[in-house]
Amino acid sequence: MTVGMVREALLYEGLTGGRVRCHVCQWRCVINPGRVGVCRVRQNRDGVLHTLNYGAASSVAVDPIEKKPLFHFYPGTDVFSVGGWGCNFHCRHCQNWQIACTDVPRDSQYLSPEEQVRLALDHRCDGIAWTYNEPAMWFEYTLDSAKLAHAHGLYTVYVTNGFMTPEALDAIGPWLDAWRVDVKGFSDELYQRLAQVRKWRGILEVAVRARNRWNMHVEVVTNIIPGWNDAEEQLKGIADWMVEDLGELTPWHVTRFFPMHEMQHVEPTPVSTIRHAVEIGHAAGLKFVYSGNVRGEGEDSVCYSCGRTNVRRLGYKAEVVALRGSSCSHCGAELNFRTSEAPGRRTGDDYVERAEEETP
Repeated sequence: MTVGMVREALLYEGLTGGRVRCHVCQWRCVINPGRVGVCRVRQNRDGVLHTLNYGAASSVAVDPIEKKPLFHFYPGTDVFSVGGWGCNFHCRHCQNWQIACTDVPRDSQYLSPEEQVRLALDHRCDGIAWTYNEPAMWFEYTLDSAKLAHAHGLYTVYVTNGFMTPEALDAIGPWLDAWRVDVKGFSDELYQRLAQVRKWRGILEVAVRARNRWNMHVEVVTNIIPGWNDAEEQLKGIADWMVEDLGELTPWHVTRFFPMHEMQHVEPTPVSTIRHAVEIGHAAGLKFVYSGNVRGEGEDSVCYSCGRTNVRRLGYKAEVVALRGSSCSHCGAELNFRTSEAPGRRTGDDYVERAEEETP
């Protein structure tokens, strides 16, 4: 493994007997000397917690921002997308299990924060997204990269399972612009069966914190799996929470499942199930519910007030047709968009002083 990939971790505490407790994600693993945490990328070396994957890239691509999916965040722009290794979840339906359910390969490519930003600019991207695997797994690296990205005028995105701790969120909060979070269901039993995670409600609390404390743009994705999380109470629970705690203008993407990883035996989600989920979201009060993996259906952004199309989409192609900043250019209704005209984004160290003054 490249020496540059091993760094001392930022968020941990020393315990008796040489043990340490990690504070990056909500597992808060207590790790004995020589051992690793649930994620397998943080190791206790003689009472000092080290991250084993700093800058260890598994995947690099230029993507449309719509692919994340983010529909109300700089529509039509390209984002430099970078993935690492490992995950703190063990999802049975993982789409990227080849990089998430593994250790860091010894011959992994090293991508420095400086090189990452340079490549993003060279490819005329508007921002950087940490995606493909859980970005909190290389928290220190994404923090350094996000600071540098902001200094060069790039927006920043986490595509996340949302299981990061509040203190980790607060550490990166001043330099993170969008929080695209998966909410897989709305029960202890579902999260335990699907992802082997019990205390999942912290995901909801951190998403609200990202929006309210750090003014991040938040969008929610639920991959609907037949016989798993497609029940009315699961979907209504998510939609009701979004309306109450994130606001009715928060986009919800309900996406079709296709057989993957340990769930090859499960049939793809019927389109009728996706349509019903959209109805549940609208009935709960959400103004923007999008169908995912249903080509040509449920992708456009339509003003809830006047019914005009604001952004037209086909696949990952987006055409902005009726936006003025974050509002409908026809009737003026607020639509919760981040654009170059209404960025809602900090630059440099704008929020650092405020973060130091506030208490969690």
